[in-house]
Amino acid sequence: MDFRSSDTITGPRTEDVLPTTATAAVKVVIVGGFGVGKTTMVGSVSEIRPLTTEETMTQAGVGVDDNSGVETKTATTVAMDFGRISLSEELILYLFGTPGQERFWFLWNGLFEGALGAVVLIDTRRLEVSFDVIGRLEERGVPFVVAVNTFPDAPHHPVEALRRALDLPDEVPMIDCDARLRASSRDVLMTLMRYLHSLAVPLA
Repeated sequence: MDFRSSDTITGPRTEDVLPTTATAAVKVVIVGGFGVGKTTMVGSVSEIRPLTTEETMTQAGVGVDDNSGVETKTATTVAMDFGRISLSEELILYLFGTPGQERFWFLWNGLFEGALGAVVLIDTRRLEVSFDVIGRLEERGVPFVVAVNTFPDAPHHPVEALRRALDLPDEVPMIDCDARLRASSRDVLMTLMRYLHSLAVPLA
């Protein structure tokens, strides 16, 4: 390759550089079934331009992917989403969104490596897609919170009814959210951090 004198390597963009005050970084995974809003949440809350691996859905997925309830969805994550948020001057969260279609779940093994905790996004219109997701987290022993993404046409259920349907222990936090809104998504992550802290600090 012919590099001319005017060619330069610019490095990361200014907004992508870590704050100089950062002293700790934590890996968090955003999981859930197909079309529950994982890419949306990472994109809404990330302080850097998020990395996405969305591809246009094709005929190859017909009869393989279950898109019941999200028939109008035209793109899907095929590897991961990635973003970053500073929860304080010292604490940085790295966010990894998983693919929702079951045929891509083999990628979860790498994405969960080193993760401190997870957010499970659910859609009350298609609650059944969350069962296997939660089961996989419990098998791995990954602490998680459940975030109910409030789609405009989604039915609202009492928290206790949702807990019973998902067979969730009382201590697992559950929170309503709108994955499109930065403040709402940030509240979910703060809930996860508080939960992880409570697990790390034994009661007196």
